[in-house]
Amino acid sequence: MSIEVGSVVEGVVTGISNFGAFVELPEGKTGLIHISEVADVYVKDVHDFLSERDKVKVKVVSVDDRGKIGLSIKQLQEKKPEEAARPAAGSSSFRAQGGPPRAPRDFYRQGGRFGGGRTSASFEDKLSKFLKDSDERLTDLRRKTDSKRGGRGSRRSD
Repeated sequence: MSIEVGSVVEGVVTGISNFGAFVELPEGKTGLIHISEVADVYVKDVHDFLSERDKVKVKVVSVDDRGKIGLSIKQLQEKKPEEAARPAAGSSSFRAQGGPPRAPRDFYRQGGRFGGGRTSASFEDKLSKFLKDSDERLTDLRRKTDSKRGGRGSRRSD
């Protein structure tokens, strides 16, 4: 049986690294299951899912010009019906079709930097508050810089 992309083969885990697991395949060839292809869930440590000398069924995902064989356990697992209908996280239409929920944008509504907790403030109110805050900060900055210079203004020469 030759190893072709898309074929399902059985192999033995020969080594585990922090980026995946090496599997000895039929015909003495070795392939790699990348950490992202071990399971459907987030994998922090490959040792949590696989150990050396485990027999595993894998799908051949890629074979490059140098003979490196990419394998996947994740692609063999049956997907739940709602997961099969959703696009993958990397696809461009993922966010457009729902995707993961975003964090709420409550920074301005809950007393953020310029909102002050008022949601119905007009643009002019927000602008005047910003200008007032900005003037106060500039005044504080000038005071601190002037005191480091030894008084008001720069050095005077006589």
